[in-house]
Amino acid sequence: MFLNNHTYYSLRYGTISPKRLLELAKKYDLEQLVITDINNTSTCLDIVRLSTSYKIKPILGVDFRNGAQQQFIMLAKNNNGFEKINSYLSDFLKNKKLKIPQKAKKIPHTIVIYPFKNEFSFPLNTNEYIGIRKEELSQFKFSKWSNKLNKVVVLQTVTFEDKKGFNTHRLLRAIDNNTLLSKLSLLEQASEEDKILSPDNLKNAFIKYPQIIENTKNILDQCSIKFDFSGKTSKNQKIFGKSKEHDYELLKKMSYAGISYRYQEPSEEIYNRIEKELNIIKEKGFISYFLINWKILEYARAKGYFYVGRGSGANSIIAYLLRITDVDPLELDLYFERFINLYRKTPPDFDIDFSWKDRDDIIQFIFSNFKNTALLAIYNTFKYKAAVRELGKVFGLPKSEIDRLSSSNYNYDELDKLSKLVIIYASYIEGFPNYLGIHAGGILISDKPIHYYTATFIPPKGYSTTQFDMVISEDVGLHKFDILSQRGLSKIKESIEIVSRNNVDLKSFKINNINYLKKDLKIKLLLKEAKVIGCFYVESPAMRMLLKKLQVTDYLGLVAASSIIRPGVAKSGMMREYILRFRYPERRKEVHPTLLSIMPETYGIMVYQEDVIKVAHHFGGLSLGEADMLRRGMSGKFRSRKEFLKVKDRFFLNCKNKGISLQLTKEIWEQIESFAGYAFAKGHSASYAIESYQSLFLKAYYPLEYMVATINNSGGFYNTELYIHEARMHGGIIKPPCINKSYSQTVIYGKEIYIGFMFLHSLESNAIQKIIEERSENGLFKSLKDFMIRVSISMEQIIILIKINAFNFTKKSKQALLWEAHISSNHKPLKKESFCLFNIQETPYKIPELPNSYLEDAFDQIELLGFPLCSPFKLLATKSYFLLKATNLHKYKNKFVTIEGYLITTKRTRTSNDKYMFFGTFLDREGCFIDSVHFPQVIRQYPFRGKGIYRLYGKVLEEFDCITIEVKSMLYLPIIKDPRYIDHNKKGTSFNKNTFKKL
Repeated sequence: MFLNNHTYYSLRYGTISPKRLLELAKKYDLEQLVITDINNTSTCLDIVRLSTSYKIKPILGVDFRNGAQQQFIMLAKNNNGFEKINSYLSDFLKNKKLKIPQKAKKIPHTIVIYPFKNEFSFPLNTNEYIGIRKEELSQFKFSKWSNKLNKVVVLQTVTFEDKKGFNTHRLLRAIDNNTLLSKLSLLEQASEEDKILSPDNLKNAFIKYPQIIENTKNILDQCSIKFDFSGKTSKNQKIFGKSKEHDYELLKKMSYAGISYRYQEPSEEIYNRIEKELNIIKEKGFISYFLINWKILEYARAKGYFYVGRGSGANSIIAYLLRITDVDPLELDLYFERFINLYRKTPPDFDIDFSWKDRDDIIQFIFSNFKNTALLAIYNTFKYKAAVRELGKVFGLPKSEIDRLSSSNYNYDELDKLSKLVIIYASYIEGFPNYLGIHAGGILISDKPIHYYTATFIPPKGYSTTQFDMVISEDVGLHKFDILSQRGLSKIKESIEIVSRNNVDLKSFKINNINYLKKDLKIKLLLKEAKVIGCFYVESPAMRMLLKKLQVTDYLGLVAASSIIRPGVAKSGMMREYILRFRYPERRKEVHPTLLSIMPETYGIMVYQEDVIKVAHHFGGLSLGEADMLRRGMSGKFRSRKEFLKVKDRFFLNCKNKGISLQLTKEIWEQIESFAGYAFAKGHSASYAIESYQSLFLKAYYPLEYMVATINNSGGFYNTELYIHEARMHGGIIKPPCINKSYSQTVIYGKEIYIGFMFLHSLESNAIQKIIEERSENGLFKSLKDFMIRVSISMEQIIILIKINAFNFTKKSKQALLWEAHISSNHKPLKKESFCLFNIQETPYKIPELPNSYLEDAFDQIELLGFPLCSPFKLLATKSYFLLKATNLHKYKNKFVTIEGYLITTKRTRTSNDKYMFFGTFLDREGCFIDSVHFPQVIRQYPFRGKGIYRLYGKVLEEFDCITIEVKSMLYLPIIKDPRYIDHNKKGTSFNKNTFKKL
């Protein structure tokens, strides 16, 4: 009876979750449920999946609207109809200029219902009806349709559940229209009657029109939809080439062809592993999945793109031979069953990282070469603080009150009525879908047209994107290809290009020889001393400390560290236990023998994702299929599902039957639960470690070139200032931008590094382009005046260049250049078509002596770059006598010291009792790191006050060779007053910031 039902995927309109809508349908004994979200099919497949549990027949469709104006409802009679509806809706979603017409396009296998309130004069097709609401019956009996009852159906819309739902709906509509609730137009909101009623109540309203009720039932009976959620077969593109048989022979051929590339002396074990994997890949139907990945990466290599293949697929020797990954699963003894097993329903994960500069071309290649392709969407939901802000505006609260509410700095009982409503409804809509976004890298390549499953839209990225997310995609058997981007690969690629330009002899350049890199002594030393700034993910403060604690000097140690650092392992306390067992072998004797036998390499501690499968299978007695379900459930995507809960119960029951104590079972379960959703697969960690080794090689042998590439690719964990500092620590001579030597990006000449124009705040990209083009076409600039004649940019842009010392080659002070620029400003720059017949002689004039100091330069640099190029300690307002060095802290173990440091970064975390504490990273006067810990009671009294130099007083602690300061107090040190804005009376000359305003 209910032909138009909305979930909260009718974005900023509906208020009912899909699950709750099914619960309501069950409550009212409905046998069928129609889902017609507004211009959206996000929840359609999930409703079909969930409806089986409620024994309700799902019917799918779309409520087509222009804004809030309903045009018609279209229902799918079957899967073909649903596909056609998705295609039709997608046309409107992809072209915002297209308005949904009053009359629907004639589409086979569909039913169309027009709302009675709309005025129209066109005749109805056989599949078209008029929908009448119960509150419209008084008007209906006087209309022409009262004599055409065969074309009329009940149209009871369901948008909310109750009064609170209606209020929530109005608030969402006000947010969507960016208006005060009091000014929300009635045309922009639903009727208060748009809620679910008992079927008897609805039938009684139409008791005088039994034919209308019968028509409605007939429509429902005509519709049926089916999708396969068994997971037994993949819905990805099944055939890569001519046939499945041809695909298998190609996969086999390419695998054996890769042996000579990967192995000098292949063993019998290698051939056995190849045969084993090929047979299972064939049996599971994953052949095309491997070949599609191979095709994508063959193209990438042909284009010279760097990439990293990771994920559980890195456990596969076939992936290694096809060059999908660079991880040898035999060398690392990667757990085969994490990659694939006969019980596994889903294909292995291949996460392929590309340079952020190359990824778009890869995506274009995929869309051009594979027919049924789309990007995956994500649901961007309302977050609590954002919801508070949105609702605060809707209720018309002042900004100060909105700020107070969003910061949770209030006593609820003391709030006024409106503020309380903001808090109540913000909590209610938290988690509601707000708008559709794009998954970080998920791409679907389907066997059937994408519209068979969903409508698509085109975000700014420019590619068709599904309306459902990866969870629903996996449920229906569509498994994504992950095409991701990262800046680490861009740094490697650009470093090689810079090195190639700066170095003629590159015979020792072995960036792609991973086995060579693993043995390199310089890399071992960098790892051991944790001198890894700029090197992919190993540069963070936490990772640097872990490398020291584990005394990492080899590849396997780095692989382990890559996963141990993940939040779950640290949270469970197992990271510390791993370090203890690593450093003190006698502790390993305390480990449960079963766990030690399962994971001898990691001393009985779960470090990798596959360890979950191992423990669940060998310790908990689960089948491999159940163990993999447990692993997937731990990721959070399926944690609340019944299948996962059953596996959890089975784990405890099996352990009990095996005589394992409940206490130990709980301990193991808590370890699994704490980190399985965060930990890496071992092959994934190994892939990251390889990229780290490549970065470390460049850092070890070409540190300046590598740091320049790091700076140009937006660094990594830290900001640009630290990477410039790191280059200086390696002998780099840092220069400000220069109009004769700089480009948009930072460049290096020998050891001189010129910061790129792109790093100058407020310097326009158009100005940068003009400078570089003019210099390239007509040679270096000879003077400021020569520059002003040849380059047409504003005086504001010229002043930026002067202040940053871009005209330093003229040997004139900045103040003199500023005078000259303003005096010459009446000279108009030459147009491109113009040329000088004769050299123009400069009119001599005398400029007052206007010296400038390095302090003025430093403040100009802070203004234009965000940081000074001199030591920040030179800017302190008063001389300091606290000169303790970071390198000497180990001499003061367990003693209290005072040391000064320049703040680099902070990390906020929560203690076990849910209070905030901080970790700090500073640089001392020599550029060495100081690591600090700030517990809740200290940070409340001595908070961070932003960038600058701090005087730290605290206790020196040493743990596993790592020195930290447990801070007891912290003082933010003032710097000198900005000398640029202080009047200087020298030889009768007064110079300040207003000087040139008077010219």
